[in-house]
Amino acid sequence: MTRPADDTTRAERLARFQPLSGMAMPRFAGLASLMRLPVLTPAAAMAEPIDIGLFGIPFDSATTNRPGARLGPRGVREQSALMRLVNHATGVCPYELCACADLGDVPVNPVDVADTLSRIETFTAPLHAAGLTLLAIGGDHLVTYPLLRTLGRDGPVGLIHIDAHSDTTDSYFGGAKLTHGTPFRRAIEDGVLDPRRMVQIGIRGTLYARDERQWALDQGIRIIEMERVIAEGLPAVATEARAVVGSNPTYLTFDIDSIDPAFAPGTGTPEIGGFTSREALFLVRALRGLDLVGADVVEVAPPLDPSGTTALVGATFAFELLCLLAEARARRRG
Repeated sequence: MTRPADDTTRAERLARFQPLSGMAMPRFAGLASLMRLPVLTPAAAMAEPIDIGLFGIPFDSATTNRPGARLGPRGVREQSALMRLVNHATGVCPYELCACADLGDVPVNPVDVADTLSRIETFTAPLHAAGLTLLAIGGDHLVTYPLLRTLGRDGPVGLIHIDAHSDTTDSYFGGAKLTHGTPFRRAIEDGVLDPRRMVQIGIRGTLYARDERQWALDQGIRIIEMERVIAEGLPAVATEARAVVGSNPTYLTFDIDSIDPAFAPGTGTPEIGGFTSREALFLVRALRGLDLVGADVVEVAPPLDPSGTTALVGATFAFELLCLLAEARARRRG
């Protein structure tokens, strides 16, 4: 699909797609949208000159432990009202670089995993073909699989995967191939993800078997376990991650359980010993300059954290990823 003719200047487009100011409407008031951005249907987003589309995938029927991530998009929308315009650490204002909008939620099927995966591809494929950069809010981690199928259909992408779990298991419960613990194995098998350009950061926790991660290692996936993060330090880890994915198109997926449950308890499979929220901010910001073509934040389960803190962490990292995506898109634009 080709983008329609655009008769407006970039400055006019950016002016139309600014977040609602907290000075015009208090941040606790008004309708909730991701980052307080204007809301468009996918069809309208393809008709408009939108650069980055944010959307939710309210699905957790592939989770193998505690449910609740289906409410992640709703919780992140509410907490994202606390995000302002400029990243204080990097100076990036994504809305000065790209026209952004909230495209609503994928119409998932909560009782059919395979149908939901198809619906996610149906939702995202036209947007990708129209040239939009995609930022998704899950949902359990299986939702990343169809997103990789959309972005990798023209050639496999690289992946920076920040998580407590490798998510490369073959199956669960007697042969179930589609769970939140299997997405990257399926994506590699489909040829949409290049395992040699894939790095997993923060992996930790107990295992079902000693060789549980052997398949991933055999494919060439770089696994940086949390113990090595501590031993080598965040700058070295970020440098290694950048070297693994190189300068080619790369996707970034951020599982909230990469954060220690002391800071983000509202997730399906928490693992102690994870990143502090401050450490994870440093890591994500150290990935500036990569050719990022899409990203997601997954596994935020608001019912498991009534304080709203985990959703706030999710919203904050969604903003950080939006900054990275906006910079990457601006560089490609030249």
